[in-house]
Amino acid sequence: MTPTPIEAIAACIFALALLHTFLAKQFERLSRRFERHAGVFHLLGEVEVVFGFWAIVLVIAMALAVDGGAAIQYAESRNYTEPLFVVAVMVVAASRPIMQTVTRSLHAVARRMPVETHVATVWLGLAAVPLLGSLVTEPAAMTIAALMLAPQVFRPLMPSGPKYFALGVLFVNISIGGTLTSFAAPPVLMVANVWGWDSAFMFSNFGWKAAIAVVINATLATLMLRRHLVDGNPDGTQHDAPVPLPVVLVHTVLLAGIVVFAHHPVIFLALFLMFFGFMQAYERYQSPPVLREALLVGFFLAGLVVLGGMQAWWLQPVVSSLAPLELYFGAMALTAITDNAALTYLGSLITGIADETKYMLVAGAVAGGGLTVIANAPNPAGVALLKKGFTHETISIGGLLLGALVPTAIAGAAFLVL
Repeated sequence: MTPTPIEAIAACIFALALLHTFLAKQFERLSRRFERHAGVFHLLGEVEVVFGFWAIVLVIAMALAVDGGAAIQYAESRNYTEPLFVVAVMVVAASRPIMQTVTRSLHAVARRMPVETHVATVWLGLAAVPLLGSLVTEPAAMTIAALMLAPQVFRPLMPSGPKYFALGVLFVNISIGGTLTSFAAPPVLMVANVWGWDSAFMFSNFGWKAAIAVVINATLATLMLRRHLVDGNPDGTQHDAPVPLPVVLVHTVLLAGIVVFAHHPVIFLALFLMFFGFMQAYERYQSPPVLREALLVGFFLAGLVVLGGMQAWWLQPVVSSLAPLELYFGAMALTAITDNAALTYLGSLITGIADETKYMLVAGAVAGGGLTVIANAPNPAGVALLKKGFTHETISIGGLLLGALVPTAIAGAAFLVL
């Protein structure tokens, strides 16, 4: 398919954005070398800023190449529901009443497991919480798991090898852990209604396989981390006064409402604003909201929506031309440089696609969802919440890729062989 001039420009800008994600750490180094312009370099070194920045460049390029009205019309034509939802669900899921309830519940389970409590807590954070994502959605699961694991696993003193492997496991497990239902994983949402896939279909064809891979990945990571873990404040909440049950219930209801109305921004944004009002009323039971991190993630995902909307001219022919097995591995690789939801959406537009091809497309897309920051919508949330535990507060893109290879292979084998 021959691209239009603006599509060619958009593809070049998309390639520059991808290159920028790999060079983000270099901008952080430049910020320390050139202190006079440290602010600019630090901004460009924020991975969450990358796609939003290049989306702005694309809109400006469209305005210059076509006209300003067309550029504004294109920007306004994109669907920003998912970025808005991720912002809302991150902030609410990270609130003290929700986090305290989840972490103390998992700690109670960990005390009954036949290993040290702090080790069992880490295993549950890498296994149980990602599977919980099939109910509370993947972005919420990522937020809970990241905040729960950060004090134990993603801390500066943890050796980089085990830490990056754990990060790869977390990202892969979140990506596949949402496939037990038809509404929690973004790449599944893109095709569920079009192809008639309900939660029963997802569990019988994807969910149980994903659960096996999640358990294997979490066990491997915990074994690698075990000798580096310390038994201190395992539930992360013991220094906080208990939150009254009515406050917990209100937060839980608001979180559930945001999840249920995830496709209706007017409703979930109203609930989100109500959440802030309730936080203000009961401030003594709250922690500072993760608003900065959530807004950065929303900016990242909105940028991906703008940039990704112009890539169909080369992505769709690639997807439609591959045989099922080729598509499986192709989707796994392509999702690392696009976004698995965008990839499955393009697949849903292909008419007459065979059932085997549908399975291979979605399986490959979710299996590859942990390879890069942009591979799965919740990944930027994980990066925003965990980067303080890494050198210079920057997560290496290459380190994440290497850390995710083994868990990705295990997930890929589970979907292909089981």
